[in-house]
Amino acid sequence: MAKLILTHEVTGLGEPGDVVDVKDGYARNFLIPRSLATPWSKGAESQVSAIRKARKAREIATLDEAKATRDSLQSKAVTVKAKAGNGGRLFGAVTTGEIAAAVAEVGSVTVDKRKIEIAQPIKAVGEYTVSVRLHAEVSAKITVNVVTA
Repeated sequence: MAKLILTHEVTGLGEPGDVVDVKDGYARNFLIPRSLATPWSKGAESQVSAIRKARKAREIATLDEAKATRDSLQSKAVTVKAKAGNGGRLFGAVTTGEIAAAVAEVGSVTVDKRKIEIAQPIKAVGEYTVSVRLHAEVSAKITVNVVTA
């Protein structure tokens, strides 16, 4: 088992600044090469506190703000334009970055693309529902309309 400090949020594992134990292969082949984590050491405790302070500064501070943001996001549908072939099948898939950009265009709030969760890849024209984690206790469901460009 490898002991790591997460530098980015990893779904199902933890948030930045968390110290986690994972299998060696997962650490060596996935987390460390993608800069999602760094190896733990005694001197890294100061790094953990710095990561946690930065996370607190970026995080939506109160639960009330998160709920207000959730209401704002859920009140509007988002439209994403993508190239599609015959039958409405897309040439690729809609990414979380494209959804985050579409949310910003609507003008409500900016959403970090890493906080958007898509249950299954969006590969066809239509209407989909995606989830956005705003706070540890609050998530929003956004309606995404995919149309041909």
